[in-house]
Amino acid sequence: IMAASKPVEPQSGSGLPRWQLALLVGTPIVLGVGAVYLWNRRAKERKRTGERKTPEGSASPVQGKDGEARTNRDQENMSPLDRAQAAKNKGNKYFKATKYENAIQCYTEAISLCPKEQKADLSTFYQNRAAAYEQQMKWTEVVQDCSQAVELNPRYIKALFRRAKALEKLDNKKECLEDVTAVCILEAFQNQQSMLLADKVLKQLGKEKAKEKYKNREPMMPSPQFIKSYFSSFTDDIISQPLQKGEKKDEDKDNEGEAAQVTESSGYLKAKQYMEEENYDKIISECTKEIESGGRYTAEALLLRATFYLLIGNATAAQPDLDRVINLPDANVKLQANALIKRGSMYMQQQQPVLSTQDFNTAAEIDKRNPDVYHHRGQLKILLDQVDDAVADFDECILLRPDSALAQAQKCFALYRQAYTGNNPTRVQTAMDGFEDVIRRFPKCAEGYALYAQALTDQQQFGKADEMYDKCIELEPDNATTYVHKGLLQLQWKQDLDLGLDLISKAIEIDNKCDFAYETMGTIEVQRGNLDRAIEMFNKAINLAKSEMEMAHLYSLCDAAYAQTEVARKYGLKPPTL
Repeated sequence: IMAASKPVEPQSGSGLPRWQLALLVGTPIVLGVGAVYLWNRRAKERKRTGERKTPEGSASPVQGKDGEARTNRDQENMSPLDRAQAAKNKGNKYFKATKYENAIQCYTEAISLCPKEQKADLSTFYQNRAAAYEQQMKWTEVVQDCSQAVELNPRYIKALFRRAKALEKLDNKKECLEDVTAVCILEAFQNQQSMLLADKVLKQLGKEKAKEKYKNREPMMPSPQFIKSYFSSFTDDIISQPLQKGEKKDEDKDNEGEAAQVTESSGYLKAKQYMEEENYDKIISECTKEIESGGRYTAEALLLRATFYLLIGNATAAQPDLDRVINLPDANVKLQANALIKRGSMYMQQQQPVLSTQDFNTAAEIDKRNPDVYHHRGQLKILLDQVDDAVADFDECILLRPDSALAQAQKCFALYRQAYTGNNPTRVQTAMDGFEDVIRRFPKCAEGYALYAQALTDQQQFGKADEMYDKCIELEPDNATTYVHKGLLQLQWKQDLDLGLDLISKAIEIDNKCDFAYETMGTIEVQRGNLDRAIEMFNKAINLAKSEMEMAHLYSLCDAAYAQTEVARKYGLKPPTL
């Protein structure tokens, strides 16, 4: 669910994923929107070291017949190591001529001739034979030979990376991840190839684990703060309006038949009552009563029930309810548009942007003057990196609701992102002026200050960003996300770990269901080298994740930390900590 309380973060784009932020230690911590660009620039500046397929040690120059006779005579006077080296050189010639079977025979000879105490040479011969097996796609043999090479030379990057690639082919993701993590650390994150493999394996592991866990998870109601913030992102939504006078539950009917009928059909009104009392756990069951009795508020009850199914992260239960509302022949257009927005957001979370876009477009067709459609479609467009379309949607929303501070703030943010990624200082300044204008005109809109603060952080105007977060906290003292962002700012600005962690702990105190706080704390603990504590934090966030996609991302972070723990144990290798 795209909640207003969590500024839209680009999920796509070629920036470094957040697990790499957790690994790329020694650099200031930056999370949230700005981070993606910062790392993106870094990634482009990195030298792209290519992959070497060739074995090590150059082949001797090609010799004629006289030369060969001389070589045979020389060999008798050679030491065992020299003879092993000669066999390896011959193997390298075969390798270059793509005669891999002959190359393997030569490397095997080199291994058998090499004195056991010559560990560095022996490890090279094993790794060369692994390279030849790799060309034959004999992955098990590649793993065995690379393991021999690594045992003889524990920090042998080439053997570790070759083993990682073979393990991936054998679908042994966990060990592949450990090897590629060791390679990343040994290469100080300078090689694009190993980074891409780590990213790929982490994503696959995350998806597999999330699929399993999400299926069997216990649905969990988010915090009241999150729920209120979610509903505040809709302005034209019947089900989130307070009860009208005439809708209050009638309890003064004395005629039995009438009373029975009212009680029977008032599940939805009861649910609304509970909503006003913030008694959210009872809403789904009351809506079910309304729906099962075929009461007059069936459409509303279906939409409200679907909304709470989405809030507890049960999209499977939400979808049929949303489908019913959307397809009801005589339903109120406002209800149908709202159901389309929610189904569209749900599809986006399931990474189905085409279906998502269709739903938003249908909503705009059936309810042209509904500002919510444009506001939420604008957020979707930001996620899809279609900034011009996002700005057009926010403009439409503002036209229909000039007092929509949220849309004004998000429009500024979209323009800012576009200028920032396009490296256009003049337009960056225009966007910053736009933020000033928004907070002047809407001094009560916390989101305006929050988004401005993120842009200011990007621009390294830390003092002013800090003031903006203070304004947010003043307006919404129970918004945990703001404390997390303010905590991150202290880390980046003053490298003040204690203050940063205090603020993030405060966020958890305010809302112990704030997954963003646990995720951030985990990331910081990775950077401090406290990997067990980091894993504990990521696991807390996993249990609170609101979608399978979010859960997969958190598993990636957790697996990245776990792989580092294993690498530290096996090879004594740790990334530099803060």
